[in-house]
Amino acid sequence: MSQFNRFAPVAKVKASKKTAAGKMFVDYKDVDKLRRMMSPNGKIFARKRLQTTALEQRMVSIAIKRARFLGLLPYTSATL
Repeated sequence: MSQFNRFAPVAKVKASKKTAAGKMFVDYKDVDKLRRMMSPNGKIFARKRLQTTALEQRMVSIAIKRARFLGLLPYTSATL
């Protein structure tokens, strides 16, 4: 059996921030943080790998999809 855990997080990335009112959100404009939550091929990592809650994972996926739509992140690995 390999020593490496394939479900280990690549880098500890805090997914959500809190506003002054205490509401959680994931910033779609923070491209560096979102890129660390994706594989080199452009796939969004699973909850188990990112160690996020279900709510945070939904916010991460929406933020990544929004950044892709606006052209901040690529859809595929061709330009990653």
